Amino acid sequence: MRDKYYELTVTLKDNFVEFLADFIANIAGDGVEIGKGKIIVRSETSVEYIKDAIASLINSLGKPIEVDYKIEKKSNEDWILRYQNSIKPIEVSKFYIYPSWYEKKEGKINIKIDPALAFGSGHHATTFSCLEAISKFVKSSDRVLDVGCGSGILGLACKKLGAIVELCDTDPISIDSCAKNFELNNVEYDELWEGSANMAKGEYNTIIANIIADVLKMIDRDLKSVLKKNGILILSGILDKKEKDVTEVYNDLELIERRVKDEWVTLIYKKV
Repeated sequence: MRDKYYELTVTLKDNFVEFLADFIANIAGDGVEIGKGKIIVRSETSVEYIKDAIASLINSLGKPIEVDYKIEKKSNEDWILRYQNSIKPIEVSKFYIYPSWYEKKEGKINIKIDPALAFGSGHHATTFSCLEAISKFVKSSDRVLDVGCGSGILGLACKKLGAIVELCDTDPISIDSCAKNFELNNVEYDELWEGSANMAKGEYNTIIANIIADVLKMIDRDLKSVLKKNGILILSGILDKKEKDVTEVYNDLELIERRVKDEWVTLIYKKV
């Protein structure tokens, strides 16, 4: 361990904190801490590239988000342990999401996530809404595809409901995180690949895509082509100002439910 490390503090509206932390964790790895209205990234190498990547993401969202950045060089300490001690479990519908230093909860479907990477832990509005939708719509023996799986938390929820679960993500760090979280839960996924829905084989009863709106627009044909007739499509990661952009390209499906939490929209479609 080096004597010094770099610390990037990103200050922004609290509603966007975990969403942005999801993105940062995919490119930064360990050392991402979530706080009230802020994200802290720590690394023994430069963090300037992370600041640039955040700016590019915000620009792609099409909605101005006020963000302040501060980069400091500090003496090293055990900040991973400090971060882990700040993480609390969360209850969502049938599910109880908890880190390994907490106990399981009786009467709930338990999902263990150790959030060293701080993403897909269930706290963000989009993950929360997807878990609610999974609890309602996913049935035992359904074939499910989780597109943009991140930590694998949504696929884990489906697997614990008895579904056949396949997952994919274009980011190799997410693939590794997903595999580790399945192992942590002593659960086996059915398929996991680096890529997107265009590599899927066959058709699915349920497809979940918790990504940003611009990507959902790009992959609409891929998602629809592998969704069974009467199948359920759960789309999330949609800022309210970008909702119309998404609904325009999915208007050939039947919108059966719309969930809103904070400034984030989850759309649930049926292929008729």
